[in-house]
Amino acid sequence: MKSISAKYFCKILERNGWNLDRVQSSHFIYEKTGYCSVSVPVHGNKDLPIGTLKALMRAAGLTEADLD
Repeated sequence: MKSISAKYFCKILERNGWNLDRVQSSHFIYEKTGYCSVSVPVHGNKDLPIGTLKALMRAAGLTEADLD
């Protein structure tokens, strides 16, 4: 799995029906009906660590194919 930036991951979430609920410091909180909220740590243009990315994808119900 390739690493991607948090900003790009936020765009992927929005493309898949997630809505930005609020921003708390450097964390963007997204919500979608039927799912728990997802907190994405956005620190500039840094890439997300692979473990964090996998955990966020699992919580959001996304697959590796959704990253393209």
